Amino acid sequence: MDNKSIATLLFETADLLEIDGQDSFRVRSYRNAAEAIEALPQQVADLIDEPKKVLAIQGIGKGMLANLQMLFKDGHIEAHAELLKKYRPSMLELLKIQGLGPKTIALIWSAYQVSDLEGVEKLAREGKIRELPRMGEKHELKLLKAIEDYRRIAGRFLLDTAEELAEKLTEYLKSAPGIEKVTPAGSLRRGRETVGDLDILVTGKGCIADESRQKLIEHLLRFPGLMDVIAQGENKVSFRHRSGMQVDVRLLPPESFGAAMQYFTGSKAHNVALRQRALKMGFTLNEYSLASLEDEKPVARKTEEEIYAKLNLDFIPAELRENQGEIEAAAAHTLPVLIELGDIRGDVHMHTIETDGRNTIEEMAEAARERGYEYMAITDHSKNLAFANGLTDERALAHIERIRAVGKQLKDIRILAGIEVDILGDGSLDLSDSVLEKMDIVIASVHSQFNQDRATMTDRLLKAIANPNTSVIGHPTGRQLLRRDAYQFDFDKVLKAAAKHKVAMELNSYPERLDLNDVHLRMAKQHGVKIVINTDSHHTSHLEKIRYGITQARRAWLTKEDVLNTLPAAKFAKAMKHEW
Repeated sequence: MDNKSIATLLFETADLLEIDGQDSFRVRSYRNAAEAIEALPQQVADLIDEPKKVLAIQGIGKGMLANLQMLFKDGHIEAHAELLKKYRPSMLELLKIQGLGPKTIALIWSAYQVSDLEGVEKLAREGKIRELPRMGEKHELKLLKAIEDYRRIAGRFLLDTAEELAEKLTEYLKSAPGIEKVTPAGSLRRGRETVGDLDILVTGKGCIADESRQKLIEHLLRFPGLMDVIAQGENKVSFRHRSGMQVDVRLLPPESFGAAMQYFTGSKAHNVALRQRALKMGFTLNEYSLASLEDEKPVARKTEEEIYAKLNLDFIPAELRENQGEIEAAAAHTLPVLIELGDIRGDVHMHTIETDGRNTIEEMAEAARERGYEYMAITDHSKNLAFANGLTDERALAHIERIRAVGKQLKDIRILAGIEVDILGDGSLDLSDSVLEKMDIVIASVHSQFNQDRATMTDRLLKAIANPNTSVIGHPTGRQLLRRDAYQFDFDKVLKAAAKHKVAMELNSYPERLDLNDVHLRMAKQHGVKIVINTDSHHTSHLEKIRYGITQARRAWLTKEDVLNTLPAAKFAKAMKHEW
């Protein structure tokens, strides 16, 4: 098991223990261990045979070590298995419903002995949830809405979850003889913000002869985490992974790999438009080749590049293939030079142990320097986020001094002193202007009162943008993918104000956010509003997530000129003071 799977299991155990009403210290020990393992750069699997190294992990004691040893030896943790037996596995699905925490689930179980989604929904529709202590009609209606939202997004997976599985499967398949290429296609390759299922294309000599192909399929069926086979043919295997994701693996001969890659990458709308163009030019295009209509002879199939070239098109990057004008632009040779990961010169949204981060200023700065950044910024939370130990005016001023002191010690990277300041319900900022004006960068973000009506939220954001200290609006729509919808506001009006005041919009790269999305990013570009791509890192390991933001920026047709943190340090610092 990898660290993410172990952490998930420990988090589940903590929730089940809380539902069971067990000691809060024991519950916290599982959560602490889960958080520590989730952030660990090394795999626990590589350390489990060296108990001293496991015990050296903060949050892991002897009892938790014994649990981990049992997990790797027997495949389960005793407490987790016993609680699942008591409450049934369906209880875990309830924990995925927004507003249904362990205490509420325990209350429902105690009163009605119900532990599944359908049963809880039935209770809510019958008006029985409101009869419980601390509940009411309003809570009941919210619960029904949360269940509806959950069903709507069920079967979708975050981009990093899909990518992680794709990487493991790619590595596994490449270990088989005769394999030349293993490549993800579909919505993962296009960088869609969530993924429904996973398409993996495999090619090489091992995919051609019947005997070698059969051996490859047998190898695939031994992939760790494969739960059940949905379909199996000569050239395709579909299976369900332990995560719940469906995976389709296609075995292809090398000579048609490019055609297959183009076809299975999609999108459907892009492929339909491309096939229509091919027909007008006297060709047919399918997953096997681009062929002449006249004699059905293939004219291009080995690479995507030659297929697009034969159709008199510039090569279209996968992220753009949504039939949003990319074919016309490729024909007119006007496709933009999209931003790339190497264009980013600094990450300017990250947190430290001063609030809710896991690393020091020095550790975050060193991690940024190792990535080759010219600059970075520390932007801890302000006091309104009490649960994150947010900074008061006095603590913020002292924090600025510490950041600047570290900056003087480190060479080769410039450290900007900043803040992620809360936008309060009335649009005012959570720290004094006299403190904010001392910051190099002020990211203003909404972290509360998401249910304000559209007009109120719009006015709230407009007031924050008009504050002369605001540099960037952080994760502007407040959405959390597969968990929370964006709050409602007039985005067009907000963008016009941002352009007027020269306030940038953040593209938050964290896979749970990816906020702004590609549609909103294109709107920002049309309004002349600049973007800052950040990771919102709470740990040094999070800095690598910048690539997900780059993918979303590419989907929005953004170039390096649209993104402020592609600028050199001095110019970026000026941009944060509205000098674009």
